[in-house]
Amino acid sequence: MTILKALLSSSNKRGIANALTLTRAILSLPILIALMAGNQSAAWLLLLIGALSDIADGWLARLSGGGSEWGARLDPLADKIILIAPYIWLAKESLLPMWGVWLVITRELIVSQWRSSAKKGGPASKLGKSKTILQFTSLLLLLWPTSLTSITTLRLFTDLGILFFWISIIVSYISGYFYIFRLR
Repeated sequence: MTILKALLSSSNKRGIANALTLTRAILSLPILIALMAGNQSAAWLLLLIGALSDIADGWLARLSGGGSEWGARLDPLADKIILIAPYIWLAKESLLPMWGVWLVITRELIVSQWRSSAKKGGPASKLGKSKTILQFTSLLLLLWPTSLTSITTLRLFTDLGILFFWISIIVSYISGYFYIFRLR
């Protein structure tokens, strides 16, 4: 029972949340390597692990009464690192237009700059969180392993992934506007 209490202490939850955030940032390299090696299934699985770690680290941070300042700054950066690498790969493969990926990167750089100057990293808004969910969903659909489905279903997932990509850009610019507006 004492071990369980120690594991569930606030500082330990924050530590686990920070470790999950760091792991998510590191996962981007194996995802990119898997994509470049043609192993879309491995890339998809690693991206899914990254998405689930994002949910878990946020949950642990909230359970502990709030995350650390370090985690608040690293979490959005880890999201950007794990999401942008596959987007660039998809643009290279002509599955997404590079100018669309440029829109994603530009918004992320602008909001990251604002959040880095904000106290405690600038908390994520509901729109910002929605944007991240849309981006993970978009990538999981676009990178869906071909071995798991028929060609018809794969085309449907690709179309949905592209739709979620564009919706995520709209939501990201709306949320970016509100971040900057709040700065004023």
